[in-house]
Amino acid sequence: MKVLLTGADGYIGSVLGPELLRQGFNVVGLDTGYYREGWLYNDPRDGHRMPGVITKDLRDVDAADLADCDAVVHLAELSNDPLGENNPEVTFKINHLGSVRLARLAKEAGVPRFVYTSSCSVYGAGTENIVDESSATNPQTAYAKCKVLVERDLKTMADDAFVPVFLRNATAYGASPRMRFDIVLNNLAGHAWTEKKIAMTSDGTPWRPLVHVADICTAIICALRAPDDAVRGEAFNVGHDGDNYQVREIAEIVGAAFPGCEVTIGSSAGDNRSYRVSFKKISTGLPGFSCTWDARKGAAQLFELFTRIDMSLPVFEHRAFTRLKTLHYLQKTNQIDDEFYWRS
Repeated sequence: MKVLLTGADGYIGSVLGPELLRQGFNVVGLDTGYYREGWLYNDPRDGHRMPGVITKDLRDVDAADLADCDAVVHLAELSNDPLGENNPEVTFKINHLGSVRLARLAKEAGVPRFVYTSSCSVYGAGTENIVDESSATNPQTAYAKCKVLVERDLKTMADDAFVPVFLRNATAYGASPRMRFDIVLNNLAGHAWTEKKIAMTSDGTPWRPLVHVADICTAIICALRAPDDAVRGEAFNVGHDGDNYQVREIAEIVGAAFPGCEVTIGSSAGDNRSYRVSFKKISTGLPGFSCTWDARKGAAQLFELFTRIDMSLPVFEHRAFTRLKTLHYLQKTNQIDDEFYWRS
């Protein structure tokens, strides 16, 4: 199977690309290259075997990039809520319009499978005690609103020859060569390692579902291989029920994995995003999928990694590992314009 992997140089893509190659897929990567400055470690399993990557903006993809492809795995969007809120107008142009345009090009080119990585953030401020794929969406940010719009528009394109599937990932965590320290468990682990403390500014009561980056990759590969009728136009929450946590519980789990770390809790904050998610559908409806990680195992993995690479505070705080810092830097240095295109 020939797969076009957008966002191949990102946090998930740099784990998924080598895994697809290991499993025998023919992979062509595509990435705009915003985050290539960041590379935290080498994975000895990869043997430095990475897919070739076309450097191109998502908005500039053309039919030639999709030639002979059997599937598209679409990761390449402005990812996370703070980055999306930085410039909502551009976020909608890239994440919504750019993603729908890519799907239309794929359908016109005869690509039969389109795996779209959505997000559990579409549930926003959860309107039910536990939400599932049949629950009403309630997106609170530009990032989450775009996910809802892309799912809506791609679902209308589904037919016998074009099979879109939507993977609503929980909040990711875990080791990746192109690391992100702007997501909750990874961020808390970085503080625990470099400062020996986690000082939360909120009371940590909101609920967040978590999922390890390796389990996201497993879900994507299962979605590529699944029978058409099992996934056509379907949304799947990606994770498992045991990884629904209140944020303060995540802090306590991380603190326990990092010896000598002190955890303190603050007062109530204004962020009203809180949702507990059911993952029953993916466990029964996506053939071959199951999670092999949980937050405790992931925190232990990060402790082992930081020990092995002797991670320093300047590395943890470097802009390359935080999406919004990187985009601000590229704008400040006039490397990208107001529409986030690279300047000539």
